[in-house]
Amino acid sequence: MKIAILDDYQNVGLKMTDWSALSERAEIAVFNDHVADPSALVERLLPFDIVCVMRERTPLPREVLERLPRLKLIASTGSRNPSIDMEAAKELGIAVTATGYSSSPTIELTWALLLASVRGIVQENNSIRDGGWQKSVGQDLKGTTLGVVGLGNVGGQVARIGLAFGMQIIAWSQNMTPEIAESAGARLVSKDELFRQADIVTIHLILSGRTRGIVGAAELGLMKPTSRLINTSRGPIVDEKALIDALSAARIGGAGLDVFDVEPLPVDHPFRKLDNVVLTPHLGYVSVQNYKVYYPDIVANIRAFIDGKPVKTITAR
Repeated sequence: MKIAILDDYQNVGLKMTDWSALSERAEIAVFNDHVADPSALVERLLPFDIVCVMRERTPLPREVLERLPRLKLIASTGSRNPSIDMEAAKELGIAVTATGYSSSPTIELTWALLLASVRGIVQENNSIRDGGWQKSVGQDLKGTTLGVVGLGNVGGQVARIGLAFGMQIIAWSQNMTPEIAESAGARLVSKDELFRQADIVTIHLILSGRTRGIVGAAELGLMKPTSRLINTSRGPIVDEKALIDALSAARIGGAGLDVFDVEPLPVDHPFRKLDNVVLTPHLGYVSVQNYKVYYPDIVANIRAFIDGKPVKTITAR
């Protein structure tokens, strides 16, 4: 039996838990690079019976799964993975397992990006390393308005932290009620009101057909020229071209982005050249604590699968 661990960018997968129970029964291969081309991915995965995927780093659509006759188990991380064609996997007899996870790292990174953006931390860090001193004037949070788009596990906690900074919290999503908003210390407003009033807009929605492109040129056009957009959810929720246009023309004050339409972000992407954007490479869930949940659960799932025991399965949406 052969097991592949994909997209282990930091080369830490084998260090995060004890794999000996599996290494004695199977051959384990670790891949630190990312393969985007479907044909190249199929060629890489053909010899493997089990594939371990980290969240949505490597999509597994039908066109790939149908060309992997040996594949019997996809050991995914987290509770959902929309990049796996679950219908195709079921038809092909491929099991897909889930793991535990914590949303705390994403909540914390949201605030890291937000604070880095409003206080110019990246620019000041680069300046001081080049011999400079005090190049910018930061923006206070106290008394400003935080607009939270989505008040789920992440958005609700982000809103509560905003209260600790002395911010006014407004919120919107398609199904939000005044009671849901109030429970997070927020006030429910319309989508247009949120983008018009907020000094900082932070996105916390699950990517779906309803939310893809839900923040576009019209919404960005309502924002103040000093306002900032933070996105630690999924890139396609925001119309990327519209955001690039708004940032390039300085129609909004800046952005903090952890997620993108295409990941890894292409080397020639415009975001890499904009100095009013703070970028991180989809680090929201990347923490020691989360990895020490993901990888032990992966090992436990694979052992249970091999032994014919029940496993925790994943949902696509």
